[in-house]
Amino acid sequence: MGEEKRFHVVVAANGDYGPAERLLPIVDEADCLIAADGGANWLARHGRWPQVLIGDLDSVAPEVRQVLEEGPCRVVRHRPDKDETDTELALREAVAMGAERITLLGALGGRLDHTLANILLLAMPQLQEAEVVIYDGHARIFLLRGEGTICGQVGDTVSLLPLAGDAEGIVTEGLRYPLRGEALRFGLARGVSNVLEQPCASVSVGRGMLLVVHTPAEEDAA
Repeated sequence: MGEEKRFHVVVAANGDYGPAERLLPIVDEADCLIAADGGANWLARHGRWPQVLIGDLDSVAPEVRQVLEEGPCRVVRHRPDKDETDTELALREAVAMGAERITLLGALGGRLDHTLANILLLAMPQLQEAEVVIYDGHARIFLLRGEGTICGQVGDTVSLLPLAGDAEGIVTEGLRYPLRGEALRFGLARGVSNVLEQPCASVSVGRGMLLVVHTPAEEDAA
């Protein structure tokens, strides 16, 4: 029996995008595509159209908005003076739709405050039951609570960064610099630039959360 397929939502934000040849296959295999406002512009340039457009619609191109409003896309417009960013609204919408996997594209680059806010959105309580990954066409960023597995190629760079406080009781297997029940302290850089020593490494955290940044070896060498 193969692994049961999980409902996968791709969220396109309005940041920078990496190589289209790496990102479009992820878009094309998604069960649902949500554009966070101006994220629809990148999709439209590549002939892809979301099922949902959400946000205050201040950055989506008028011609793209018109096509979406006249088509089968569901447009969810919010007031500009909202408390949430468009990306947060899109992630909340994905959860409301029952997403079990969420891939967030276009979340990095552009305004630094937006980049930081998008990374921190991984810690949203509403996302705890879903597998959520930020992908920019190069590195993958995700939040690890409890335990998880990091799979790639031997030599890939894996950085483990404590988020929202110290991460304690960390045990790793398959990384060049192992942790054996130790802590990574919030604000210190000890967990940066570890290396995969086997195709899959395991990481468990006794207390706290780890932000995992997984960069393939060929990206480090580029």
